[in-house]
Amino acid sequence: DVAKLRVLDPACGSGSFLIGAFQFLLDWHRDWYIANLVPVFIDKKSVTDPAVLALLPEATPRGKKHLAQVELPIYKAGTSGDATRTRSDWRLTTTEKKRILLNNIFGVDIDTAAVEVTKLSLLLKVLEEESEENINKQLKLFAERALPSLHENIKCGNSLIGTDILTPEMPMDEVKRINPFDWDREFADVMKAGGFDAVIGNPPYVRQEGLKEQKKYLETHYVVYQGTADLYAYFFEKGISLLRPKGLFSFIVANKWMRANYGKPLRKYLLTKQIEEIVDFGDLPVFKNAIAYPCIIRVSQEYPSREFGVTDVQALDFPSLDEYVKEHWHPFNSKNLNEDGWTLGEKGSEDLLKKIQYAGKSLQEYVEGAIYYGLKTGLNEAFVIDEETKNLLIKEDLKSSEVIKPFITGRDIKRYSPLKREKFLLYIPWHFPLHTDPSITGSSKIAEQSFKTNYPAIYNHLLQFKEKLAARNTAETGIRYEWYALQRFGSNYYTEFEKPKIVIPAIVKKASYSFDQTGFYSNDKTSIIPKYDLYLLGLLNSTVLDFVMHAISSTKQGGYYEYKPMYVSKLPIRTINFADPSDKARHDRMVALVTQMLDLNKRLQDAKLEHERTLLSRQVEATDAAIDALVYELYGLTEEEIGIVEGI
Repeated sequence: DVAKLRVLDPACGSGSFLIGAFQFLLDWHRDWYIANLVPVFIDKKSVTDPAVLALLPEATPRGKKHLAQVELPIYKAGTSGDATRTRSDWRLTTTEKKRILLNNIFGVDIDTAAVEVTKLSLLLKVLEEESEENINKQLKLFAERALPSLHENIKCGNSLIGTDILTPEMPMDEVKRINPFDWDREFADVMKAGGFDAVIGNPPYVRQEGLKEQKKYLETHYVVYQGTADLYAYFFEKGISLLRPKGLFSFIVANKWMRANYGKPLRKYLLTKQIEEIVDFGDLPVFKNAIAYPCIIRVSQEYPSREFGVTDVQALDFPSLDEYVKEHWHPFNSKNLNEDGWTLGEKGSEDLLKKIQYAGKSLQEYVEGAIYYGLKTGLNEAFVIDEETKNLLIKEDLKSSEVIKPFITGRDIKRYSPLKREKFLLYIPWHFPLHTDPSITGSSKIAEQSFKTNYPAIYNHLLQFKEKLAARNTAETGIRYEWYALQRFGSNYYTEFEKPKIVIPAIVKKASYSFDQTGFYSNDKTSIIPKYDLYLLGLLNSTVLDFVMHAISSTKQGGYYEYKPMYVSKLPIRTINFADPSDKARHDRMVALVTQMLDLNKRLQDAKLEHERTLLSRQVEATDAAIDALVYELYGLTEEEIGIVEGI
């Protein structure tokens, strides 16, 4: 049966995974021959004995005229006396390694150079540990080439795009660039037999911006399609579709698909398959110099059952991943998964997560959709200024003050802390100052002339950066909007920045929500909730909702999490029944504690003496603990459940 295994890497690159699979098969065959063939051969003393022949590979000649040429697929290379079963004493013959390679290993890559590197690496593996004398001796009987041709095993093509994309009118240079691949023709024997036994690999991480030409095809050919999905999502579906019944699929791939919005169709698709195992590395740096945080997933081409194994890897200092998984895995019931996002905690954590989520409505519903991203300048050095520059621009032209706004980035937002006026934004919407004119739909020379005339100081300041500003986003700058405008200005919600609001940094280690009543604008590494709601601020900063956040959010290296609207909007907000006096009392208690927290953090920020800072820090900790205790009560947590939450 092993001889019939077909292993594929559909994005093989330079062949690392195929080399690993080949080495595994070489070791397996050697060990099997040592355990089964060697003892029989030693007993029978003849290669042509029927008992020996029965244990040889199917490709070995069997006819009478070939019997004189029959050779064992393994030979003794060591010198350790009669230690016939010592692994280091035995080698597979070059002929046997070639047979395994041609029979079992297959790969595809769109890069011609990568395909050639893969072929060379596999061929070098065939010759590994062999001397020229041994190779010549083994091949002498058959007058074979020392190395096989791999053109039927390792092929060049676009694994995701089939030849049905071709049209008679398509230029040849476009055909070459797309390089479509016909799986049924290129691997006809394998596909006729039902498909590959195993599909493995580490598919490329190509962001959706780089897929523009392929998107139409991907949308019509893949159920996992989502406009913002990375390329690797499509390799999931393609790889699984190439499996024979009961075949196994295993990728090491970025773990973001488990929680990101673009992964929803992929999650839905995987729920129709049998997930066997997920090993999640969280934010651990598995690959040097890589920004993706990986997981290993194994899926079989079978009808889905309920449970699969989950391992959350906490450190990379283990001698063997297999042993680590055996010691740390836990069963997970697939009925606890849904399309909106996967969290893979142990049973106690999963049950608690459900309890908290059912205790309230989503933040999205609670604030009626009012969660907004910050603004994107496209060039901070042009639009973000310090106080000195602000004063100079206003001194030169008083009207400049109309477009200068206090400004913060994600790094400026600290938990419950007041915001500092250290940076300012030149708030220039598209088509400014004619931005309220609905008849202007693209870059406008009339708008630019009006800007230059009415706001000369600001115009001249931005003019210094015109070349860089015009080069920001060539698909839009000078087409959809003027060179001097912000890249993204919050067209439908920019007035919300002027209102009292909760401000949220996008990437932090723990909940760091704060409150602003002074009209700060913020960048695209933040989001805002324009709502004067101190009760909500207390919930968001609580340990309970941060427990949920860490479960549903994507991780970043160094213990950071993404607190972006796509995740924050899912947080369950415990609503208050104001007709219930005890519930109203809890609300009022929360508002009082949060008001105290904001005041304490302001005093702490202003404190000069170390002793004063120490006392204030202790008061902050005590107030924070009181807020957490109140939130535990609001969500009805038991002592055991509080212990789980505080373990985050």
